[in-house]
Amino acid sequence: MVRTRFAPSPTGFLHIGSLRTALYAYVMAKHDDGQFILRIEDTDVKREVTGSVESLKSTLKKFGLNWDEYYLQSERLDIYKKAAEKFIKDGNAYYCQCDSKELRNPCRDKNFTSGAIRLKVPDNQTVSYYDFVHKKEISWETNGVYDATLLKTDGFPTYHLAAMVDDLDMNITHILRGHDWMPSTPIHLLVFKYLGGTCPEIGHLSDILNAKTGKKLSKRRDSVMVEDFIKEGYLPEALLNFVMLLGWAPKDNRELYTLDEFVKEFDVNGFQEANPRFEDKKLKWFNGHYLRQKSDEELINLIDFPDKAKLRQILPLIKDRLVTLNDFTELTTFFFKAPDVMSELNKDHLQFAIDNYDILVKGELIDDIKAKGWKVGDFFMTIRIAICGSKSTPPITETMLVLGRDESIKRLIASQAKS
Repeated sequence: MVRTRFAPSPTGFLHIGSLRTALYAYVMAKHDDGQFILRIEDTDVKREVTGSVESLKSTLKKFGLNWDEYYLQSERLDIYKKAAEKFIKDGNAYYCQCDSKELRNPCRDKNFTSGAIRLKVPDNQTVSYYDFVHKKEISWETNGVYDATLLKTDGFPTYHLAAMVDDLDMNITHILRGHDWMPSTPIHLLVFKYLGGTCPEIGHLSDILNAKTGKKLSKRRDSVMVEDFIKEGYLPEALLNFVMLLGWAPKDNRELYTLDEFVKEFDVNGFQEANPRFEDKKLKWFNGHYLRQKSDEELINLIDFPDKAKLRQILPLIKDRLVTLNDFTELTTFFFKAPDVMSELNKDHLQFAIDNYDILVKGELIDDIKAKGWKVGDFFMTIRIAICGSKSTPPITETMLVLGRDESIKRLIASQAKS
């Protein structure tokens, strides 16, 4: 049985790259009717952000990434301590009482009986594994691998020990993680070896790049937090669909997948080694598509607007123009506040619209407009600007019906007075 895990640290909101890792781990397991484990790696107490564990769990649920088993590393400290002591007993680790950054720590030959516990990396050996994302064998000479800390003096394990102990204890078959963990892999391969278990298959995912700079997405430079995208009006299903194609490609160039469809169609050979670019324009395309797939009632429940009756009138007029849910406010402001029309408009157009309002909103004024020798497009552009303050608007006659006769004529008169 395939068993994968997503193992975030509770240090803040979920990163877009972490969402991708969780998605791939979930899909890899579910494609083969396996199990997906959520493991919170909360042993670095100083970096933990209050509330982030519940935030991570809540966010994963929004995307349908529900786990089969759940673990907190802070509840497993005795297990890691016993594993570290076994390393000492077997001669594969030593106690260290210094902060040396040398490859071979000077404490390894001093026979201390207390302190931090460090891995004793053997000399003149080769460690290797087959990376199922990169689709190749990768190896290191141990002479270039440093003696990593396994257990700190405060009794808390480092990632190098805790994650590997858990992966074996939880029968994880496949590890998917970010490319930044690649340099630590030889340490982990040795830890797996000394723990005495079967090493899971390992795959390092490509880096997601900023489309403009070509640099890896970072918290400091880019908008990368999943919760921020949700607040900006992106739908979870659109964001998930977008993320699934950042590092994985289908055989038929298909782009639209629900989570269930992706589980069914997933192929591990679809992983790509090249670093994908985070294209905002493409994400907006996905979001616009998924917005238009929703019924008006579904959108009404998603848009934060108190007057639901008014929303039902307005939504059909602007639905096709929505890119994010947050666009609703910008696209509908003129429904609630008359625009400040600065440009001079054709007074004859405005007067004609005022005099013939009831016929205009029925769409029966086209022949009369032509009879005046006016271009129909020019006439309606005048009315759009007068009513909405913009050249780009929802269907103008429907808009005027929603605004009502009194408000529409009031705006036409106000624009006429300024022209």
